[in-house]
Amino acid sequence: QRGGGMAPKKDEKAASKSGGGGGKAKKKKWSKGKVKEKLANLVLFDKASYDKMIADVPKLKLITPSIISEKLKCNGSLARRAVKELLSQKLIRPILTHKSQCVYTRATHQ
Repeated sequence: QRGGGMAPKKDEKAASKSGGGGGKAKKKKWSKGKVKEKLANLVLFDKASYDKMIADVPKLKLITPSIISEKLKCNGSLARRAVKELLSQKLIRPILTHKSQCVYTRATHQ
């Protein structure tokens, strides 16, 4: 019959009684992970932030949408629109235009 199938059950009981099984270790808990704080960035320029953008950004040596977003606390799409606005007013000039990241500098009048 099934004599071989019953043997492991007897061994488990014997191991738990003798205490040689190593005991039950505490299960390792997963860390919650680091939570990044939410940024409350502008989605539309108000008059004050628009004026600040027109005044401050063209003075920067290196201008990218990410830098504008960081400095003016606006979201990325608004920063890209700000770059287009500054380009149209000839306040900045492109150095490198790429699909994902564009680099500009201040317009030096030659």
